[in-house]
Amino acid sequence: MNRHERLLQTILGGRSDANIRFADLRSLMQHLGFKERIRGSHHVYRKEGIAEKVNLQRDDSKAKPYQVRQVRRLILKHSLGGDD
Repeated sequence: MNRHERLLQTILGGRSDANIRFADLRSLMQHLGFKERIRGSHHVYRKEGIAEKVNLQRDDSKAKPYQVRQVRRLILKHSLGGDD
């Protein structure tokens, strides 16, 4: 199991939202095919075919827990991260 699969399982498990590293979440979003645009401290992700955009900001070295929940809802809603 590679690091993206492990991170995806952790996010989908929903028990460690406050312990997800920001750099790992950024990497996962790019791995899932999202394009990143950085504007100041905001990292905005969009993907063709998905209307929602995801805005991530770091909280020290971690991702903000509510943003991890947003990513989880997006992954579940659009069935992303299946068998890559």
